[in-house]
Amino acid sequence: MQISRRHQKQSDFLRLISVTFLLLAATAWSYWPTIVDLFKEWQRNDDYSAGQLVPLIAVFFVWYKRKELRGCFLVPCWWAVALLVLSQIARSYGLLFMYGSAERYSLVLTIAALVLMVAGWQVFRKVLWILLFLFLMVPFPGRVHNLISGPLQRAATTGSVFLLEAFGVKVIQHGNVVTLNEQTTMAVEEACSGLRMLTAFIIIAGFITFMVKRSRPQKAILFLSSVPVAVMCNILRLCITAILFLHVNAETAEKFFHDFAGLCMMPVAVLLMFGLLWLMDKIVISESDK
Repeated sequence: MQISRRHQKQSDFLRLISVTFLLLAATAWSYWPTIVDLFKEWQRNDDYSAGQLVPLIAVFFVWYKRKELRGCFLVPCWWAVALLVLSQIARSYGLLFMYGSAERYSLVLTIAALVLMVAGWQVFRKVLWILLFLFLMVPFPGRVHNLISGPLQRAATTGSVFLLEAFGVKVIQHGNVVTLNEQTTMAVEEACSGLRMLTAFIIIAGFITFMVKRSRPQKAILFLSSVPVAVMCNILRLCITAILFLHVNAETAEKFFHDFAGLCMMPVAVLLMFGLLWLMDKIVISESDK
């Protein structure tokens, strides 16, 4: 009896894989223009170039949870039709009003609906975080981009001014333009706002949050920490750039900012997140310690 149940689970899992691949192929064919447009956006917009890593990471997540998924019983859920209808309403809205973000988000909703329809609630709950993670591949809508880009730019300028003054550099701030030691002018443009760093760090935080074994509140804190970590790293990047402006030359400073700073800040961000995990281990009292 136990062997037959095991074979039943394995056959159900293989059936899930087969049906899922067929439905994903049909979805890819239907959404092909949206997928192509999304890929072009990743290539031409540096702020969202990290989004192309999200589908690959999501596939890794599914592979990582493969043993848990094999143990799930497949009970197709027809309530998924409501989610599928909602996704197509969003898609129709995007097509009618030329709103690309609605089409892109509807793609993720369609994938979620198909998973629920084919596999049921048990599998859906197991992969819910992965499905939510897929939303990170979609660039922010234009209004959201404009809403957060300005504050990020101002925060980067003000934070770098504060840090530079703390280390004895005389700084005069005029909006998003700073004058260093009354002789060198450095403009913090929109491209310096740190939005690219923010989107990349959110994806990294999502990956780390999925992999670490922590309680849900700690996972939520770790994921949300990606925002202040991105802001702090961008401020540090601007400060190093300003020092290079002062003590080396403008060409070296700009080369560092655009070519090397992002790579240098990535390990710093990861270390800060693991430092947060270490801190939470120290301040959170587990049941076994009581």
